[in-house]
Amino acid sequence: MSPFIIAIILFAVTYVLLFTLPKLRSYIALGSAVVFSVWLTFFCADIEFGLGTVLGAIDFNILMMIAGTMGIVTLFIESKMPMRIADVMLSKFGNVKMAIVAMAVLSGVVSAFVDNVATVLMIAPIALAVCKKQNISPVPAIISIAVSSNLQGAATLVGDTTSILLGGYADMTFFDFFWFRGRPGIFWAVELGAALTVLILLFIFRKETQPLKLTDRTEVKDYVPSFLMVGVVLALILASFIPQPSEGALLTLYNLRNGIICMVLMVVGIVVNLCRTKKFDSTKNVFKEMDYQTLLLLASLFVVIQGITSAGVIDKLAEGLVAIGGGSLFLTYTVIVFASVLISAVVDNIPYVLTMLPVVTSVAAGMGVEPYVLYFGLLVGATLGGNITPIGASANITGIGILRKEGYEVKAGDFMKISVPFTLTAVLSGYLFIWIFWGLL
Repeated sequence: MSPFIIAIILFAVTYVLLFTLPKLRSYIALGSAVVFSVWLTFFCADIEFGLGTVLGAIDFNILMMIAGTMGIVTLFIESKMPMRIADVMLSKFGNVKMAIVAMAVLSGVVSAFVDNVATVLMIAPIALAVCKKQNISPVPAIISIAVSSNLQGAATLVGDTTSILLGGYADMTFFDFFWFRGRPGIFWAVELGAALTVLILLFIFRKETQPLKLTDRTEVKDYVPSFLMVGVVLALILASFIPQPSEGALLTLYNLRNGIICMVLMVVGIVVNLCRTKKFDSTKNVFKEMDYQTLLLLASLFVVIQGITSAGVIDKLAEGLVAIGGGSLFLTYTVIVFASVLISAVVDNIPYVLTMLPVVTSVAAGMGVEPYVLYFGLLVGATLGGNITPIGASANITGIGILRKEGYEVKAGDFMKISVPFTLTAVLSGYLFIWIFWGLL
């Protein structure tokens, strides 16, 4: 049996188990990563795979960013600022429906400028606080926050890793996402989808009309974690303007810059807290509250995806998708968008986008057209497609992990009741917008 077929079987078994045994997801992913690594290293002589490949597959920048933000979020929660923000939101909105939609919109706005995982980690404590005060399940609110952050991640150069990949490959600047070559950029396609998905959320939560229970304002005594949260946002935006070094240690630091920023600010928060309280309780709590299972799951999935990539699965998928389009630009664009949605629902979109960018470029060159309509279609499909399933995007995994720590196990069906109509609305509107401004004009 060829490595290609074996890789598909292993991958399929892995994802079936991830769906059916949600409590064991991190260990299933780890086991799959080990199987892929051992099999490709020792039993596939034609495929170069080893410890260096495994370590190279793991995106330490993302893991460090998540870990650092988790630490800052723990201090943020201890400061009682989420409860204070929850009090303010409760006083501004008349019912539960409007409060949930407002938190989803806030998540989307923040995620346009900050990685969507970091956004979920920032906004989720506020949602948890609101739901606790109202004595309602936080599951729908956290799901809405996660899918909203995924949507807006494609709006700017700094919003998501896939946007960063496109920006680097197509030599696009931060402002090119707003206006590019005399036409509206992908930002506006995403914002159109965001506006329409607000209507979807209002419909989904139409029955949640119970009035909000107003309570006394929570007192906040430590504002440092709040400043650190704002600092993360500003620092990540500024870091996007740092020019990329050509090689060497500076290039390594550049590739880890977001993770380093989050880890450094976490350490600053810990040190300031120690100086203020003279106690180690908060420091211990930072490491105790770290969601190690989510970190393990993400690290393992990076290796699994590298495994199927090395076995040629991603390449074959990309080639097949383009071949289906034939010589029609519209058909090729349509296939790329909606196939990317389906694939990104179960496959991490980072290696997929990285693989598809050169393929899309070749197809556009062969058709004698500029590749930008296909670039933007790829980004719309691949970035938003991860919204469909609980494990299709890092932000979804993070949100599910937060709920698990609170004692809530989320079934795929419950997640998809919100994610499917939300995603289809965003994708269809973005698909039409990009085609009108970049395919027809």
